[in-house]
Amino acid sequence: MTNNDIFKKLRVALMLRDDQIVEILELVDFRISKSELGAFFRDEKHPNYVECGDQVLRNFLNGLVIHLRGTKENPKNPKDVLAKHKAEIPIKDKEAPKSDAKTSKTGFKKKPNFKKTTPKIQVVEKVKFNNGKNKKS
Repeated sequence: MTNNDIFKKLRVALMLRDDQIVEILELVDFRISKSELGAFFRDEKHPNYVECGDQVLRNFLNGLVIHLRGTKENPKNPKDVLAKHKAEIPIKDKEAPKSDAKTSKTGFKKKPNFKKTTPKIQVVEKVKFNNGKNKKS
């Protein structure tokens, strides 16, 4: 497992965005841009892929400790920090706010549904097939 894999897994597990990772690295006075960070998270076959060095991962982990736990003078509760990250993530609803619910993409209104839904009546009872196999119980 490479440093890039570890970095990717931590990013996903802690639900961190690139700007948050940059802030975490700045806690330990390590400056890096978002584009340099993006190169670490690319596929290995991509032409702009860069291997994450030990120094970058070490500084990220040290900054992560400060970010989650805080300092001796100003301690934090890690669960509160993680809950704050989770609250910042926008919720993707399947139903996006629409101007008119009955209007489709083409602008035409949908036809109203006049069919009455009747409960399905089971005409034939359920039959269990053995397919010629004799089961001894």
